[in-house]
Amino acid sequence: SLQAKNPIQMQIPAGAEADAAGKLLDEWYRHQLKQQLPPLLTVWQAKMGVSVAGWRIRKMRSRWGSCNVTDRHITLNLELARAPRACLEMVLVHELVHLLERGHNKRFYGFMDQFLPDWRAADAKLKQIVLVPYAID
Repeated sequence: SLQAKNPIQMQIPAGAEADAAGKLLDEWYRHQLKQQLPPLLTVWQAKMGVSVAGWRIRKMRSRWGSCNVTDRHITLNLELARAPRACLEMVLVHELVHLLERGHNKRFYGFMDQFLPDWRAADAKLKQIVLVPYAID
């Protein structure tokens, strides 16, 4: 997602809370993902013949994404902003596949292979990123 070579500069007022920089960075990451997701969702929903009723971004302690099949809502981890775009796309497709197959079984992985043949490479990259143990917001 956000693999720019240029450093990000933030200015935090003197006397600000100790975690102000982290909160500001989270806001920036959230904004970036909110810009990237709608076009990706449009493309993948059309390719896969599925549709979500809604989506959100939140900090998650141990998962990159989740799908509520009944409500047709997906949630993506804010930390995906630190991952390569291929990882963001893989997690999105993974969650959308759950609308076709709830479990992680042969049929599920067949859909993953069909829609995103190189998903295993993105999954391997994602496994190298350590999730920060956030409190859920």
